[in-house]
Amino acid sequence: MAIAKKIDADIITAMKAKDEHRLTTLRMVKSALKNKAIDKREELTDAEESQILTTLIKQRRESVESFLKGNRPELAEKERVEIGMIEAYLPQEASEEEIRAVVEKAIAYLAEGGTKPGPKDMGAAMKVVQQRILADGLRAGGKKVSELVKAELAK
Repeated sequence: MAIAKKIDADIITAMKAKDEHRLTTLRMVKSALKNKAIDKREELTDAEESQILTTLIKQRRESVESFLKGNRPELAEKERVEIGMIEAYLPQEASEEEIRAVVEKAIAYLAEGGTKPGPKDMGAAMKVVQQRILADGLRAGGKKVSELVKAELAK
C-alpha cells in the first residue's frame, strides 16, 4: 500500500503549499483508490493500485485527444500536467528492449508445447506476456506490448 500512503503524504504537502491543482488531482486519485478498495472490501495490493493509476492515465490521454480535437489546448495542457503527476507514483515504464525480451521468453515458453505459435495464438501470448511483465515488476502499455507480440508471432 505504498502508493496510497505516499499520496496521503503528498496531499498534506500540497495543502500546506496551497497548490490547488496538485491537491485536487491527488484527491481524485485517492478517491479512485478508496472506491476500488470499498468495492473489493479489502485493502488493495500494489499491483491493483498501479492498475488503477494506469487506468486514470489512460483516461487523461483520451481527454487530451478530445480537447485537442475540440480546439481546447488549455484543457489539454491541464490534463497533461495531471498525467505527469499520476505517473510519478508508478514504476518507470519498461524500455522496448526489456519488453521484447519478455515477449521472446513468453513465445519460447509457448513453443515448448511442440508447435511454434502463430498469429492465431495472439490471445494466449498476450496473456503470458502480461503476467510476466507484472511478475517482473515492470510497467508497459498494452498497445506497445501487442505490437511487439504481433511482430514476434509473425516471424
